[in-house]
Amino acid sequence: MQRVIKLRNWFAQSRKNRILFLAVIGCMAGIGAGYLYFHNPLKYPLPCLFHVITGLYCPGCGAGRASYNILHGNFLTAFCYNPVMVFLLPFLGIYFVTVAADWALTGKNHVDKKINPKILIGILVFLLIFGVIRNLPFYPFRLLVPGGLAEVLM
Repeated sequence: MQRVIKLRNWFAQSRKNRILFLAVIGCMAGIGAGYLYFHNPLKYPLPCLFHVITGLYCPGCGAGRASYNILHGNFLTAFCYNPVMVFLLPFLGIYFVTVAADWALTGKNHVDKKINPKILIGILVFLLIFGVIRNLPFYPFRLLVPGGLAEVLM
């Protein structure tokens, strides 16, 4: 508990400390993106534990392959693997950049207070519904499995 308080005080001391921390996080994200760029998930798959255990696709299944294709500029292929992730990714990016900038400058999070909880609940409900309908075994819902949209779009 004492270490958490010291770390919190270290962040509160100066803007430079917060910016340094965000720079380290950014470098780690860049390293992760670089790893994904050079390691094709089709050759080196990262199994989804939910899919391995249940045999069903979760709302995030195909996100690794979609991210790989986004990094390579293949947005249509990425959309075929996980259309919801490709749609939500720009919004998540804007959210994280805004929160990080707000925290770096002020040391606090003012962004979350401005987001209507109904929007977050709506997104969660949408993701749950997407997770259910992508597992329905008949057309057109079977197109929502990772790579399924390639039948129609490619």
